[in-house]
Amino acid sequence: MPRLLSAPPFRHAHDREIFRLAVPTFFALVSEPLFLLSDSAIVGTLGTAELGGLGVAGQVLMTLANLCIFLAYGTTSAVARRFGAGETAAGLRSGIDGLWLAVLIGAAILAIGMPAAPWLVQALGASPDVAPHALIYLRISLLSAPGLLIIMAGTGVLRGLQDATTPLAVSVGANLANIGLAALLVLVLDWGIAGSAWATVAAQNTGAAVYVAVVWRAARRHGVSPAPSAAGLRSAAGAGFALFVRTVSLRVVLVVCTAVAARLGDPEIAAHQVATQIWSLLVFAMDAIAIAGQAIIGRYLGSSDVSGARAATRRMVEWGVFAGLVFTAVVFAARPWAPLLFTDDAQVHRLLLGALVVVALMQPLSGVVMVLDGILMGAGDQRYLAWASFWTMLVFLPFAAAVRFCLADDAQAGLVGLWCAFAVWMTARGATLALRARSGAWLVAGAARP
Repeated sequence: MPRLLSAPPFRHAHDREIFRLAVPTFFALVSEPLFLLSDSAIVGTLGTAELGGLGVAGQVLMTLANLCIFLAYGTTSAVARRFGAGETAAGLRSGIDGLWLAVLIGAAILAIGMPAAPWLVQALGASPDVAPHALIYLRISLLSAPGLLIIMAGTGVLRGLQDATTPLAVSVGANLANIGLAALLVLVLDWGIAGSAWATVAAQNTGAAVYVAVVWRAARRHGVSPAPSAAGLRSAAGAGFALFVRTVSLRVVLVVCTAVAARLGDPEIAAHQVATQIWSLLVFAMDAIAIAGQAIIGRYLGSSDVSGARAATRRMVEWGVFAGLVFTAVVFAARPWAPLLFTDDAQVHRLLLGALVVVALMQPLSGVVMVLDGILMGAGDQRYLAWASFWTMLVFLPFAAAVRFCLADDAQAGLVGLWCAFAVWMTARGATLALRARSGAWLVAGAARP
């Protein structure tokens, strides 16, 4: 491993624990887009309207999942601290309350989502041909919402217990089951798009049942009641709200980027979409290190090993920078040919080549941002993350507005300017996270963060 920065003490020990969690997490993360791609291929055999319906309904479901990701992140932090302090039973207690919170939120989504489904489909601009298929898929798939949220919370429990292998197995198993069922129901039994939706419901709820069984067995082994506790639910909801604010702020930035690109023109939004997907794919790998950081830092602080938390933080930041530099080289190497994989439109090619320069140069910064974000989550510093995300979103918005109103007449400058505005946001995030990490205010030791 090249010495990008001075290596921390016990370098090899930290590498082992980082990659013991990061590698299975990476493959679990990658399995999700591959599953969605397979689902799209199966539904695509039905026709363009059905595929469009899947796209519209899938956007609603993905938004719900992204907004509720705090169930995984908040639970990981709480359980890891207790586990590090040698209080596994108390950690499981926090995890069980997280599961119950997932059930309650899932029930609320069902109660609100079912009657609101037609409005959601209409709000996303589905055409008269696409809307009926989107509505069928959305209403059936909403039955998987409680299961999906239980999977998120259950993943957080196991990662907090330093187990990333079981979530990988459940994720791969559920995704393979979903693909097999969808193929059977859609291609063999001719259920149409409803068959794909029922396959999702069956796979997600089966995965949720596995998590419930695993956590239930662990709870019985440590003498923990599976019933919810009011105090635990309040604590989980409080941490979850801060992470919800953080996530909403991030989503606002991404949505505004898409909205500005769409108003620049059709070639611009096409090139922006491809550039965004490339950036997102690269972030997946670095997110695996960040998620490992949540579990590792929570355990170190729970055991009151502040020096170990600092050393692990430094090492994970080094890995983030290294991964970013590798991805910079990869993007520049692939840049001349990347547009050919997505479109034969010469103008989109030209616009994408310009945007990819900014995407490539951002990668080391993205690595640091992702890793530090995960580390502060693991430390339970959710309130700071919420406010930092909110203020950096406000920093971004004027730059996005300047692109929209000052560069709209120049396609190349407009799209590159938009990605530069995005880079300003990433720089602001990096600055706020780095300042917090250097301050040491997040290094609160003990089984529970006050």
